[in-house]
Amino acid sequence: MQLSTTSDNGVAIIRVDADRIDAAVAIAFKDRMREILGDASGRVVLDLERVDFIDSSGLGAIVAAMKLMPPNAKLELAGLSPAVDKVFRMTRMDSIFQIHETAVTALNA
Repeated sequence: MQLSTTSDNGVAIIRVDADRIDAAVAIAFKDRMREILGDASGRVVLDLERVDFIDSSGLGAIVAAMKLMPPNAKLELAGLSPAVDKVFRMTRMDSIFQIHETAVTALNA
């Protein structure tokens, strides 16, 4: 699973460089997130702008990543496509995560 990370004003941004987070990549996604989040602090924004499809395994992997966060860190989401946004709303995960329109708007929040 290809993820890229940057930092802007103390906010870590993790970009998913794939069009799907599904059962085929969920374990690799979770493992890569564990590596990245090991020393996270403050706000972390997961930019899903390139992701067009997510299934229950992908959703579970994102929730697992949130649970990996240290106590002083917070995982937020950005750039959800309409299909991905629908999954988060149908499962009520939109009440668990702070969701931003884009990574840029997340930085300005």
